[in-house]
Amino acid sequence: MIKIALIGNPNVGKSTLFNELTGMHQHTGNWTGKTVGSAVGYKKYKGEIIEFYDLPGTYSLIPHSEEEKVTSDFVLNEEYDMALVVCDPLCLERNLNLVIQTLEVTKNVIVCINLLDEAKKKKVDIDLDKLSTYLGVKVVGISARKREGIDELLDTILSYPQSSFNFEYEEKIEECINIIYEHTSSRFEAIKTIIEGKSDNPIIQEKLIQIRQYLTEFNINFNDSVMNGVMSECEKINKSVVKRNTLKNKLNLDKILTNKLTGIPIMIIMLMIIFWISIVGANYPSDFLFDIFTKLGDFLKNLCININIPKFIYLPLLDGVYKVLTWVVSVMLPPMAIFFPLFTLLEDFGIIPRIAFNLDGHFEKNGTCGKQALTMCMGIGCNAVGVTGARIIDSKRERLIAILTNTFIPCNGRFPTLIIMFTMFFSITSNSILNTTINVLLLTLVILIAVFITFITSKILSKTILKGKNSFFILELPPYRKPQILKVLVRSLIDRTLKILGRAIVVAAPTGLIIWLLTNITIGNSNIITIMSNFLNDFGFILGLDGVILTAFILGFPANEIVLPIIIMAYLSSNTMMDINDIYLIKNLFVTNGWTITTAICMIIFIIFHFPCSTTLLTIYKETKSIKWTLLSFFLPLIIGIVLCMLVNFIFGIII
Repeated sequence: MIKIALIGNPNVGKSTLFNELTGMHQHTGNWTGKTVGSAVGYKKYKGEIIEFYDLPGTYSLIPHSEEEKVTSDFVLNEEYDMALVVCDPLCLERNLNLVIQTLEVTKNVIVCINLLDEAKKKKVDIDLDKLSTYLGVKVVGISARKREGIDELLDTILSYPQSSFNFEYEEKIEECINIIYEHTSSRFEAIKTIIEGKSDNPIIQEKLIQIRQYLTEFNINFNDSVMNGVMSECEKINKSVVKRNTLKNKLNLDKILTNKLTGIPIMIIMLMIIFWISIVGANYPSDFLFDIFTKLGDFLKNLCININIPKFIYLPLLDGVYKVLTWVVSVMLPPMAIFFPLFTLLEDFGIIPRIAFNLDGHFEKNGTCGKQALTMCMGIGCNAVGVTGARIIDSKRERLIAILTNTFIPCNGRFPTLIIMFTMFFSITSNSILNTTINVLLLTLVILIAVFITFITSKILSKTILKGKNSFFILELPPYRKPQILKVLVRSLIDRTLKILGRAIVVAAPTGLIIWLLTNITIGNSNIITIMSNFLNDFGFILGLDGVILTAFILGFPANEIVLPIIIMAYLSSNTMMDINDIYLIKNLFVTNGWTITTAICMIIFIIFHFPCSTTLLTIYKETKSIKWTLLSFFLPLIIGIVLCMLVNFIFGIII
């Protein structure tokens, strides 16, 4: 088996190449001691098995973020047969920085110039043979999206090419390298030590300090020093071989999407369109799944009765585990199956990075950076995904702020409950299309309020427990590309929708059993849920809610999707999860149990701001490895929700 490290700058088409090479033969891998997962896949070619490791995009082997550290550690420390460095011909000079660093620390390297189809459109021509001569390494040109050059690349991999890359740095750096070389096994090890910037050997430590001081004195870094030796030759290539046009096709679309006046409004409209499609599109499959699962549940119950299975066995399983599982699947699967592909299409097209660009200034004013906007977008799909997405933020302080505030953004697991609340209490017409439009407007308003609270909370955190200087980042706006529809569907459904649904199912199954037990175990004349609700009633009334609602949120800790059916079940005094499809019957049930417009508004607030679900909380602990930050992420949104509910209840108590 040949083991390949697939590396490259962001937006060079590295993952597209990986998907073309490995197809469906992929899984998520974690390197030793790491929590960041990357894709691993294999390709059978001419009797050989080639294993590819799709490492996170990086500009340098000197890392500035958790994801870049994964790539750096893998290239510098893991065992692999060859490094495949993917480059963009339109950004070749910048990409060569990573190429040169890789050539210094590993002998078997292939440079892959991807996106040749885009280069051709922009009249950019790369002389691959001349570039190969200058670098002393095999250079292969491909267009991964069109599968052009893939076989040549695979043939090159099988030939195990070794680089003949070698040149000298500036005199003072060469002196330090030679001294370090005396205490290491090779020049490669010496360069590797410089890039890592650490050693237990006191002599090497002294030389590392000298190199840092020298580079600081002349206001350069080691990357620039590397480039001084080779980039002069590469620049000759750029002048004599790379023929660029006058960029008359400069992105006019960016003048609109990144404009201070039009950028954010257009993003909001896009968000509304995605919500509208997700809501309308999810209604029918949700109803279909509910119907199928109900009929199957009835069939299974009758089967259990007919074959004389004891009630204490099948009732907990069917009325507890099965009902909760099927509710979660019916509610979560359809909107996720629509939302995630749409979101991924925006990613592929190049829209999502421009959202970060538009919001960067606002986040900077509040002590964070624009990359937090990307994690918020991920959080709309699933807060757990948004939390893991915070790895892209370089600063640990800003990364923690992004993690702590990500749950302020309602995930699609909370959308159905919000939509039902909007429909019950804010519907002004019987026209379904108009109602949906109103729901979309309200849902968008809710998201904007959540973003506003995120700004305020980020500001407070950055001024108190997470003080520090703002970091800066270079946000590369990728070119607009035509999305690959089929691959987007496969990737979004498998990598996002099914994974998230799987995690929800894992926590929902035992929750269903617990809920059934709580509703069927009685103490005196009341079951445990009723006792819990009565205990929480007084506090619930202070928040404009009641004990049943608070109990439902507590029991819905594993999955937000089951909060509403628990409320319905408690009000009906039922010992099993209930499914009432008629919105108006649900409203009448709620009104009968004391709900008012104040209750509805406070309920909506509490849906947005309460403790994270168990999946998200577990993800936060895995990302931070800290009980302190995990507990804070639990209580922070809860406290905000409690304060806002009390405030709204007080104001409405005066007005009404």
